[in-house]
Amino acid sequence: MNIKLWGGAFLNYFYNNLLTHFPSHFLRKAFLRAFNKKINSSAVILMHSRFLNFWDIEIGERVVINQYCLMDCRRFKIKINHDTDIGPYTKIWTLGHKPNSETHDLYGGDVMIDHHVWIASNVTILPNVIINAGAIVAASAVVHKSIAPLNIVAGNPATFIKERDNPLTYKLSYTPILE
Repeated sequence: MNIKLWGGAFLNYFYNNLLTHFPSHFLRKAFLRAFNKKINSSAVILMHSRFLNFWDIEIGERVVINQYCLMDCRRFKIKINHDTDIGPYTKIWTLGHKPNSETHDLYGGDVMIDHHVWIASNVTILPNVIINAGAIVAASAVVHKSIAPLNIVAGNPATFIKERDNPLTYKLSYTPILE
């Protein structure tokens, strides 16, 4: 038996089934950072958010990951740059199946979310997507292709609505007490 594989499975289980329900983002973040230094100390990760292989995620300064998000890093990486707000119930997938494969083959790729991105609630982001600086993804959108800088997208599939007019100089500041 591969001890590293079993150890990783235990750490994932411990975080996703026990620690994520504890009402202290400081404790959750401390646990995640103990095994992954690419999670910035100023990031906020709220209750009930799940990470599949949390050591393959990079989270920048002042990133907020709201409740009940799912981050899939099983075979590919997720990178989230500074001052990004990810709404509750968002799912970021880096792995899927080829729909026309007779053997249900896997496909996937990294997901990169640049700085000052706002992802509203219940968004689904699929593999091989880049969400560029300042983009906004409206609630319940399904993102299957990359989004240009400052674009606002909505719908399933996510389509261009208009361009955002923002200098992208703000800094997120959210310090929950019991979340």
